[in-house]
Amino acid sequence: MNRRLSALIRKEFIQVIRDPSSIAIAFVLPVVLLLLFGYGVSLDAKRVPLALVVEHPSPEATSFTSGFYHSDYYVPVPTATMPVAESLLMTGSIHGIVRLREDFVRRLKGGQGAPIQLIVNGIDANTARLVEGYVTGTWFQWLQRHSESSRTPLNLPVDMEQRIWFNPAVESRNFLVPGLIAVIMTLIGALLTSLVIAREWERGTMEALMSTPVTMGEILLGKIIPYFLLGTGGLLLSVAMAVWLFEVPLRGSFWLLALGSSLFLLVALGMGLLISTVAKNQFVAGQIAIIVTFLPAFILSGFIFEIRGMPTLIQWITHLVPARYYVAILQTVFLAGDVGSVLWPNLLALVIMAALFLGRTKQLSRKRLE
Repeated sequence: MNRRLSALIRKEFIQVIRDPSSIAIAFVLPVVLLLLFGYGVSLDAKRVPLALVVEHPSPEATSFTSGFYHSDYYVPVPTATMPVAESLLMTGSIHGIVRLREDFVRRLKGGQGAPIQLIVNGIDANTARLVEGYVTGTWFQWLQRHSESSRTPLNLPVDMEQRIWFNPAVESRNFLVPGLIAVIMTLIGALLTSLVIAREWERGTMEALMSTPVTMGEILLGKIIPYFLLGTGGLLLSVAMAVWLFEVPLRGSFWLLALGSSLFLLVALGMGLLISTVAKNQFVAGQIAIIVTFLPAFILSGFIFEIRGMPTLIQWITHLVPARYYVAILQTVFLAGDVGSVLWPNLLALVIMAALFLGRTKQLSRKRLE
């Protein structure tokens, strides 16, 4: 058995070397996806074009608007009148309007309260909330400066002191890159095994294998072991890029990360093998792999979209998506550390899913042609 299994593994590695598509999926695809998402996708709103309408210029108004010129979050657009600013907002040239009315200084000095008008483009709700929060922060900083310069106490009902845990820089890249590793591992595991076995059926080499004394269990192991090692190489490359290129902190144990990644890779390989038992055509196998594994991992895993914000039915469905548990492990190990109450339940879920997928594949696999 050992000789047969080693021969099957050697055959698979030779096939990988001869077929550059497998190497591309394992090593080129992670690099491309990480570069695209790491540099091209951001949930942060920076350099937001914002119209500033000051109806009566004054030192106080200049003091307030200066905060927008000295921030990386805005691209100030000085505008003479509100109709011009509203026209820019309608065309999408700006994302918001900050307006200081003509009586701003008089009301400020009179102690009557000087309201500041903020109008935000709400088409993109996420950006609108971020812009509102940025302007509120700029306004609060100006209040503090104005209080110090005028030597008047700043009387606020609540004194809020902010402290951000796990991602102090509030960089969306630190949140996206670990989750993207789950999507990459899904593609490597499921796509590789499903396409490779379907290719063997198309080329007729699977029939030749079945005519030999090897058992179906040996054939499955001969597929799992090489692509597990290939997937591990892709994982190490992804983690290295995340830590050294994108500077995502790895606060937890590397060995816990390796354990969770190994379990998830077994789950992905099991899904790919299960797909290959149903579809013996490369095109069909690829389509099923993308629909059944990649899309749920991208949409329903918490990689980008918050699961708690989904409808209750969809939240229940996400429990059937293996990437959900792996994303939780990745984001915890990278950003929070070794939080056992989060890690161990998710690791257990991956163990159960790996056993189910691999067991079902072994059950459906028979050494016969029909």
